[in-house]
Order: sequence, then C-alpha cells, then structure tokens
Amino acid sequence: MYSLAQVNIARTLAPLEDPRMTDFVAQLDTVNALADTSPGFIWRLQTSEGNATAVKAYDDPLIIFNMSVWATLNDYSSYVYSNESLHREVMKQRRRWFQRFDGPYTALWWIPQGHIPTVEEAKERLEYLRIYGETAYAFSIKKQFPAPDASIQLLTQIPEACPT
Repeated sequence: MYSLAQVNIARTLAPLEDPRMTDFVAQLDTVNALADTSPGFIWRLQTSEGNATAVKAYDDPLIIFNMSVWATLNDYSSYVYSNESLHREVMKQRRRWFQRFDGPYTALWWIPQGHIPTVEEAKERLEYLRIYGETAYAFSIKKQFPAPDASIQLLTQIPEACPT
C-alpha cells in the first residue's frame, strides 16, 4: 500500500563543469543506471533529457538535489549501502566532491503507492526533519519508521507543530 520516498541534497565543492568534479560526474550515469535496475526501484527525479543534476531546487547553484521512490526500505538500503554497491563506493569518496552540510541532507518518508513526490514536498520533509528531528513524517536511515498499515492514517500533510 505504501512506497518509500527519499530525498538527498549535497553542496558540491565546485560547479559540476569544474575539473574538480570530473570523476564524480563521470560516474553519474552508471550509478543512476544501477538505481534504475535495482530491485524495488520505482522512480527517480530527472529532467526530460534524463539529467538528475539539472533540477535546481534551491537558489544555491552548488546544491544538487536527488529524489527517488522505492518499494521498500530494504530495497533502498540495499542499493545505497550494500558492500557490492557502486553507490556505496562513491559515497566513501564524497569529501572529494562535496562540502560538509549543516543539518540533515537526507529525508525518508512513506507515500501511497503510485504517488510521485514533488520537489516542494521533499524540501518540506527535509526542513521538518531539521526542525523537529526524526518522526514518522520525516526520518533517516538511522532511525527508521515502518510503513503504515491500512489501519493507520498516513501523514501526508505537515503536522500542526511545523510552521509553513
């Protein structure tokens, strides 16, 4: 009944066209293709040309924005963290390409099957996580919340305590 949505952001050390970013950019198509063919993968944000890094969700031109939907939390975790994952190898080298980020840079949340999250929805989840910490509304891999069952109403709107 539910799928897992995820967003992650990163601030690059330089624009993607800069020579310092060459090794990272060279791996993007392979890492994205791996995601696209991973068990449980449903969807990822990209332009009509297939470019995920061209989506600018923030005014800061160095922030890259990634969002995807997965069938289960285990499917997502396997893609990101398994020992055989190219994604994990790239993540180990992230300090070569990305600045340290103040606050959360990844948020997870449950969505009804078939729903495609918007950029604004993802930004809202990240901001909620930054202000209020881990809840069923927005969480991280470190403090997971299970998918709701049919008897539990899914949190699809900002809880009352969160300013808009």
